[in-house]
Amino acid sequence: MAPLTDPERLFAYTDALKNWSYSGYVRFELTDHAYEWLRRELNGLLPRELSRLMHEYVSLGGEIDEVAETRPQWSGSYPYHYDLRLSIEGKPVYIESRLHYCRPVLPDESWIKVVNIHAP
Repeated sequence: MAPLTDPERLFAYTDALKNWSYSGYVRFELTDHAYEWLRRELNGLLPRELSRLMHEYVSLGGEIDEVAETRPQWSGSYPYHYDLRLSIEGKPVYIESRLHYCRPVLPDESWIKVVNIHAP
């Protein structure tokens, strides 16, 4: 795992998180298993609140890991996925996401899809 350092992708990711309170910037496409984990382990934390916590984590210097996508079902569409490892309610949490952006990267145009959440 390597931290996200590419200036364009880093701007796109952090800009999307900065807009967490507006509809469409942080979207969730979780499996039933991931939603069940969220309900069970994080007391039913709502996606909107999770978006806020992701933003806070990154804005306070939390690391965004950029991971080359090697899974065959995703590697043709996404060169990378982005992982956050944070603590919520005293529990370690792993969040996997995908970044959607276009070049040139412009403010308020990128968005994030959260695709998995579980214990690391």
